[in-house]
Amino acid sequence: MSINATLIIQIISFVLLIWFVNKVLWGPMSKLMEDRQKRIADGLSAAEKGKHELELAEQRAKDVLKDAKAQAQNVLSQAEKRSTEIVEDAKVKAAEEAERIKAAAQADIEQEISRAREQLRKEVAALVVSGAEKILSKEVDAKAHNEMLDTLVKQI
Repeated sequence: MSINATLIIQIISFVLLIWFVNKVLWGPMSKLMEDRQKRIADGLSAAEKGKHELELAEQRAKDVLKDAKAQAQNVLSQAEKRSTEIVEDAKVKAAEEAERIKAAAQADIEQEISRAREQLRKEVAALVVSGAEKILSKEVDAKAHNEMLDTLVKQI
């Protein structure tokens, strides 16, 4: 074979090799590379979007936490206000109860004083009758004496 025929066969073989590589290997490889580039770009954009959403979520969490703290402070202030009202109400009720107890005790004291005076009057009357009997050495009518003593006590 001549060198020209060998050279032509090698050129044809090389052209067939280039065509084969372009059709069978290069095309699918290029498509795989483009698909991979697209997936990477999509992944990067998704990561960027996720980062942005994370920042938004963090901001919302801060806002919710701020609102929760404000509400908690509001609840605490209302609770303190209510506890103060309850304490003041209890003080007023205690003062009223103390006045009522004091009035009841005063009434009891007055009643006991009246009973004691009545008892003392009866004892004094009995002593006076007894003394008068001894002095007069005769029996004195107790009923008449009591009536006379009542009139004297009323005058006093």
